[in-house]
Amino acid sequence: MLNLLLPVVLSVMAGASIVVQQALIANLRIALNSSAWAGFASYFVGLLSMVVLALALRDPLPAASLTGRIPWWGWSGGFFGAVFIALATILVPELGAATFLALLVTGQMLASVAFDHFGWLGLAQRELDATRVVGVALLIGGVVLIRR
Repeated sequence: MLNLLLPVVLSVMAGASIVVQQALIANLRIALNSSAWAGFASYFVGLLSMVVLALALRDPLPAASLTGRIPWWGWSGGFFGAVFIALATILVPELGAATFLALLVTGQMLASVAFDHFGWLGLAQRELDATRVVGVALLIGGVVLIRR
């Protein structure tokens, strides 16, 4: 049980950081009057942060031969991050942080159970069973209650 404590605490902190990120970017969007430039600023600071992390961890640059073997879609994570940031900058001020994030988690859970069930993008296949369906239904019920 104790070996799960740190990952659980870090996961909760990661979730809280999403709220902070979305509030900051939404405010930046309003101040700059631009979702695109607010998203750019977010990714630029994120890029700088990852460079500092890579240097601190002393991670070597990946070999060109390794990067060439990665499928084209393996590089598209940043695109989906940009879609997320763009939508968040518009929707957080409109819906509020709690509703936006509740809907966000609902979308994540629906996609996650589908990806698990079919083993998409190299994930291990995990059957969609009644327990998971009930969990997703409860989550959607929570979204309805939060939005009220």
